[in-house]
Amino acid sequence: MFTNTLKTGVLLAGMGGLIVAVAGILGGGSSASLTIGVVLALVMVGGSYWFSDKLALKAGGARPITREQAPEFYDMIARLAERANLPMPTVAIADNPQPNAFATGRNPNHAVVCATQGLLSSLSRDEVEGVMAHELMHVKHRDILIGSVAAAIATAISYMAQMAMFSQMFGGRDRRDSNPIAMLAVAILAPVAATLIQMAVSRSREYEADRGAAELIGTGEPLASALEKIEVLAKQRPMAVQPAQASMYIHNPLAEARSSQGGPNMSKMFSTHPPTAERIRRLREMRPSPIV
Repeated sequence: MFTNTLKTGVLLAGMGGLIVAVAGILGGGSSASLTIGVVLALVMVGGSYWFSDKLALKAGGARPITREQAPEFYDMIARLAERANLPMPTVAIADNPQPNAFATGRNPNHAVVCATQGLLSSLSRDEVEGVMAHELMHVKHRDILIGSVAAAIATAISYMAQMAMFSQMFGGRDRRDSNPIAMLAVAILAPVAATLIQMAVSRSREYEADRGAAELIGTGEPLASALEKIEVLAKQRPMAVQPAQASMYIHNPLAEARSSQGGPNMSKMFSTHPPTAERIRRLREMRPSPIV
């Protein structure tokens, strides 16, 4: 838990520092621009902390449900949460045909676990259980806050980079204090830097959540089988999400969307998820354990 908390602090500091740096470059290094960057970083971190669940649900097009709306799925989450010694999270479903899932919230007492309609309709009960056990492990490991905060800050960085590009294209030339090379570098490199910072933590946490899910249900086979199906079906059903939000899902929803558009697929190089084949291999090498 200490290591996880330390990684969280480092990631937040890196993301916040990147916002300040981008704001400083856009403002020509003035003290006013740096101050604006600090304020923006604090607002983004604080806002995403308190409203991370609402922001993630809105971005994913998801809605919270009651037990009456999906009793089998709801009861499955309740059993898994009890087994993991977690409070009952809010359960949500996203109306999307791609099989996928995510967890969000600032802590286990304010957690949300969400599955897409595609996941519930395409996978077997045991496979869905494996996927949702993975998401609950993100809750247990306190990954959900950092994932939500990092996604919100990365979105802000990408937005600032786009503003830099448009400013340079439609008015930057008239500004004597602007540096076109610096502005272009911000527009290109800032989103890449935000993604790299997310990658520094996200990949290892996926492996840990996989391991925890296998231990929770006693075997890694249901989750391994689910990941195999998701890998195939996701290619047939691309999902449109904000790039900064992709790290929250159990499977990168953008990988297939990018490759299906033709041309070189760079998503694997900058993916916040480890290779699916490696995740499946590790899960199947785990020895079945009795469920406590």
